[in-house]
Amino acid sequence: MSNNLLKGKKGIISGALNSMSIAWKVAEKAHEQGAEIILTNAPIAMRMGEINQLASRINAPVMEADATSEQDFDNLFTRSLEHFGSKVDFVLHSIGMSPNVRKGRHYTDLNYEWYKQTLDVSAMSLHRMLSTAWKKDAINDWGSVVALTYIAAQRTFPNYNDMADAKALLESIARSFGYHYGSAKHVRINTISQSPTVTTAGSGVKGFDGFISYAEKMSPLGNADAGACADYCVALFSDLTRYVTMQNLYHDGGFSSTGVTHAVVEKLLPAE
Repeated sequence: MSNNLLKGKKGIISGALNSMSIAWKVAEKAHEQGAEIILTNAPIAMRMGEINQLASRINAPVMEADATSEQDFDNLFTRSLEHFGSKVDFVLHSIGMSPNVRKGRHYTDLNYEWYKQTLDVSAMSLHRMLSTAWKKDAINDWGSVVALTYIAAQRTFPNYNDMADAKALLESIARSFGYHYGSAKHVRINTISQSPTVTTAGSGVKGFDGFISYAEKMSPLGNADAGACADYCVALFSDLTRYVTMQNLYHDGGFSSTGVTHAVVEKLLPAE
């Protein structure tokens, strides 16, 4: 890959908790491609994670922002405009959390206050982020917003629980806001439906290890890792994808289009 796909571009990347995070890889790849970056995460995640190590390595300021707070997003974009002296060119939304998953509540017996938190943090936060950027006119014309999602928004994966509902809402917000932002400012908004990926959040889903092995067998190209997802994000941030918007883009090695594979059949059927 060229080393200047994002030369001169400025962006905000949310959700880099540690080196396992997709957002962490995206920040590294965007920096390699010449972008200037601001890192942001919730205060508690910043205390738990290692974001300052990444910030030091890529020379990026870190700005706290609680994804459930309109005021925090307002402060984030105000400070970003001041820091860069200009609007931003790209934003990564990599935010998700489910108390019901963390605390083992079955989908048929959700705690509804926790359910609201799941939807608020994992999906409504994208609307809140975009609404703030819209009101402050904080994204350059032909800018790019990418949010990370998962195929459980379209298909049932029982242990993904209420996060599946959140991802479905997230994708709808991307399409709806994509229309308005595209019409007004040529800003494009897309979601990437990523392979199951070994991250701190993903590993918390019950049966994750077994499922990632299954997905590997179901994907003709194999599972896409976090580094490959970062490359895809960089491509969507770049000017090479100026007319791609309102799309849910599968980055899953072909999993989403595969009915069954020889590897899965051979695993399930007894030897003759």
